[in-house]
Amino acid sequence: MPTKVYSIDYAYTIDGEEIELSPLKIKYMRQFMDVFPSVQSAKNDDESVDRLSECVRIAMKQYKEDLSKSIETVQDNFDIANIYKIIEIAAGIKMNQQEEEKDDKPVDPEDTWEHLDLVKLETEVFLLGIWKNFDELESSISMPELITILSTRRDLDYDEKKFMAAIQGIDLDEQSGNTEAKDSKSGRILKHVLQVKVLQMMLMISLLYKELMLNKKALE
Repeated sequence: MPTKVYSIDYAYTIDGEEIELSPLKIKYMRQFMDVFPSVQSAKNDDESVDRLSECVRIAMKQYKEDLSKSIETVQDNFDIANIYKIIEIAAGIKMNQQEEEKDDKPVDPEDTWEHLDLVKLETEVFLLGIWKNFDELESSISMPELITILSTRRDLDYDEKKFMAAIQGIDLDEQSGNTEAKDSKSGRILKHVLQVKVLQMMLMISLLYKELMLNKKALE
């Protein structure tokens, strides 16, 4: 079955206008997460709604810029259900679930946005050479896209290392304890890497052969 990096969804203004939603680009996600943690420290419901509205205002910079003028603009155009929907799709945060889990065990601080080493992740992806600078990268991709690119890059790197190790009689899967079979996608990637490496080796052998023949003729 085909897979998706993320799903598209929709929110609706009070007037019934449809707004297409997708995960925020990292540029806006940074701004969003600068505000969102303050929701928990709100003194009352009105202050909480204002802070959620500010999060939605930031999201509107990506979705519909003319609705990003102020929190009043947001509140005039969206009911609370659609505010929750926008936050869920924009940042992957389910507000209803958060309210239900308030009394559950606290979240591990190491799993929070503040402890995410985003610069390190972005640097790894930036080395692909697709973007001119980090600002362009953050304006181009969302967190789900960043994670998918990283995962694929690491899979490709591992498959290439596995192939080179296999030539030397080393089984990286066995050494690392990874005895589970690769899924079909990884299998196709490995097959592609193998094909490329075989072609490179054949080209190298062909060039060496031509060089030997030329040297032989020169000696004669």
